[in-house]
Amino acid sequence: MIRVAKSDRARRYLNEWLKVVLPIRQMSKLADIEVDTESVAEKGNPFKDPLELEKWREVYQSCNYEGLPFLDADLEWSIEEENKLVRILDARIFAWVFISFCSLDLIRRNINRVTADNFLQDLGLGTNDYNLGQTLYLVSFLCAELPGNLLSKRFGCEVVIPFQMVTWSVLCIFQACMVNKAGFLVLRVLIGFSQGGFIPDTILYLTYFYNSRELPLRLAVFWTAIPLFQILGSLLASGILEMRGIHGLAGWRYLFIIEGALSLAIALSSFYFMRTGPTETGNKLFKRKSWFNERQTKILVNRILRDDPSKGDMNNRQPVSLKEIWLTLSDYDIWPILIQGIMAFIPFQPVTNYVTLILREMGYSTFMSNILAIPGQAWFLVNLPLLVLLSRYTKEKSICVAVSNIFILPFIIALVALPNNTNNWVKYVLLTGILSQPYAHAILAAWVSQSANSVRARAVGTSLYNMSYQVGSIIATQIYRNDDKPYYDRGNKTILGICVFNIFFAFAAKGYYILRNKQKEKKWAQMSVEEKSAYLSNPPDKGMKHLNFRFTH
Repeated sequence: MIRVAKSDRARRYLNEWLKVVLPIRQMSKLADIEVDTESVAEKGNPFKDPLELEKWREVYQSCNYEGLPFLDADLEWSIEEENKLVRILDARIFAWVFISFCSLDLIRRNINRVTADNFLQDLGLGTNDYNLGQTLYLVSFLCAELPGNLLSKRFGCEVVIPFQMVTWSVLCIFQACMVNKAGFLVLRVLIGFSQGGFIPDTILYLTYFYNSRELPLRLAVFWTAIPLFQILGSLLASGILEMRGIHGLAGWRYLFIIEGALSLAIALSSFYFMRTGPTETGNKLFKRKSWFNERQTKILVNRILRDDPSKGDMNNRQPVSLKEIWLTLSDYDIWPILIQGIMAFIPFQPVTNYVTLILREMGYSTFMSNILAIPGQAWFLVNLPLLVLLSRYTKEKSICVAVSNIFILPFIIALVALPNNTNNWVKYVLLTGILSQPYAHAILAAWVSQSANSVRARAVGTSLYNMSYQVGSIIATQIYRNDDKPYYDRGNKTILGICVFNIFFAFAAKGYYILRNKQKEKKWAQMSVEEKSAYLSNPPDKGMKHLNFRFTH
């Protein structure tokens, strides 16, 4: 065993880095590395206060919380026990979530790769038609996010997510039958609806198992699926698209069939691998026993509740009402995060969507266009966990969103400033730099979850955040236009302006949350002991508005 002392910060963060960058197939080998992090059992136990324990017990009883029988205010456990259980969760819960997300990303981005194989010409589409299809996909994706999350809250993530995956896999295969613009647009809408709820559903699913310290790191690994499968997808596409002409079919038709079949295999396997929650890790459908004994289940439940007691204020089959949705949507304290969700990733998305098409217009072959996209995707893969570790080490969130945009700003400025006849390899380097943006998605998504302070706000807020991201993606699809080809000068100036806005807004958001925390502290300090006691017994403010809740930033 490798033991890392608490005082040795450098070695501790080296281990955190290893947990991010090791291939997902080696996740089970992390059991050989003991990371001596601070245990929830040592952080403090809110249930040691009898009044707090009784208050929360009543909350859990009122909602029929499935973890209530395992609540134990006196339970103690060692760091070694907790680390062992987390490694089991990583190998059995998180690893499959990661594989499932790889399936999603492979399918939702293969439409970008088929443009290198005369896809647009075969269907009689122009750039604006392609943009329309992508916009309809993103709108339907957005519209499905909240309903999908509510379905998972009602029927269970382990039921809804596999059904979503089966649906989009079958629809992907059907794309091989497209012959015209109408078929293209209809299938983009249907695939968007089938995929929309997946990301907020999986984040909600992970919150059942991981605490607030662990979730951002897992989400960082979660989103490495994007660059990883951009690389693997490009490699697959470079080979599959060369099948054009076999049995008279275009290469892009083979790509949709093969990738859809791979995704379908993962989807069907998800019915076996996904579980209800920490208290129910058996599988009734396949008659599999629980992974954990009673003590282990108690540790899993109590470590989550001690980290955030509000995670038990709804059971995992309890639906969210329209009133509760409105309470979250109308809470203006979440808006700065949602605005960043809309704007933060727009500058690099047009380049991501069009890179193979731009490279083809620069004179590169179908094969080389897919291969040349890989270096930027590989750099993206490295930058993503580095940014999350920077956030974890500095305890900064909004500033790291600014760093993400500061990183690509010089590349965008150069792309705008240089003349159109600049050497193609220079342009390629600039495009690669933009593609490699350090991705703050994991930071923002975990920030929403951490700021929720209730299951209701967490479930709805996660969906709203992902919807805000899709709004930004919709905006991004309209930046590169047909009348701006082939250099997209107007589009590049637009993303430059948005990038500058993002940097300034990130610092403004941090200032807002600092101000809100000071306002709460002042109001709390003005209350008498009796008023504080009455407030805590029956708080008039819920979720983020609670005076004892402080925003991270």
